[in-house]
Amino acid sequence: MNEPKVNELYQGDCLELMRGWPDHSFDHCITDPPFNMSKKKGLGWAFSSHVTMQEQWDIFTDAGYLEFTAAWIREVSRLVKPNGNTFIFGSYHNIYQIGHILHQLDLRIINSIIWFKPNAQPNITGRTLTESTEQIIWACNNTRDKAKKWVFNYWVAKELGNGRQLRNMWELPYTPKSEKKYGKHPAQKPEALLERLILIGTNENDLILDCFAGTGTTGVVAERLGRRWVMVEKDPTYVEIAQRRIEHPRLSAKLI
Repeated sequence: MNEPKVNELYQGDCLELMRGWPDHSFDHCITDPPFNMSKKKGLGWAFSSHVTMQEQWDIFTDAGYLEFTAAWIREVSRLVKPNGNTFIFGSYHNIYQIGHILHQLDLRIINSIIWFKPNAQPNITGRTLTESTEQIIWACNNTRDKAKKWVFNYWVAKELGNGRQLRNMWELPYTPKSEKKYGKHPAQKPEALLERLILIGTNENDLILDCFAGTGTTGVVAERLGRRWVMVEKDPTYVEIAQRRIEHPRLSAKLI
C-alpha cells in the first residue's frame, strides 16, 4: 500500500483510492457525503419553472445508498487513527442512516452539531416547512468502551462561544458568493463552518482526510489554519474549482 500524499487533491473514486492506503494514515476526517436527496427528474419550484436537486452523483437506491455509506465509513474508520475525530455532514435525508451505521460499527458518537442557516433558501415546493438546518455527527474513532482522549480544544471552543461554553447549535450564514468565485457546488459549505470544526477538533499539523471534497473547502481552511490535508473528489469540474481555490492563497503568499 502507498502512503497518501500530503496536501494532495486526488481525482477518482474515494473507495478505490482509500482501499489503497495503509491503516491509521490520518489523524481525523471531515467530510460531506452525498445525501441521496436528488431526484432523477429533479424537483420543480412551486413558483417558477426552475428545476433543482438533479445531481447524478447524489442519486442512489435506498439499498445502494446504505451499502455505499457503510463501505466508505468502514474505510474512514480504518484509515483514521484510534481516537481520532470524524465529522460527517448530513440532513434528515441521510443522517439517521449514518448514525445507524456508526452504531453498528460500535463507534463512539460525541455530539450532534446543528448548523442553522438564517439565510437558507426558500422551500421549493410550498408544501413543507423551510429546511434551514443541517447536522454534523462528531464521532470518535474507537469503540464506545475504549474511546478516550479525543481532540477537543475546550478553550478555543469557549473563545468561539464569546467566553461561554460553545453550544452544539451554530448559527452561521449559508456560503457567501465570495467563496464561489471560481465556481460553485450545490452543497458547498461556508469556510466559517469548517473553521470551527478544525479549530476545536484538530491540532496544528494534524492530517485531515476529506473523501468527498467537492470544491475543496476542507483543504482551503485546513491549510490556512496550519493543518495538513488529503482530499478526494470524483467530479473533474469540482476538482478544477478546488485546485483554483487552493492555489489562490498560495500564489498570493508568493507575491508578498
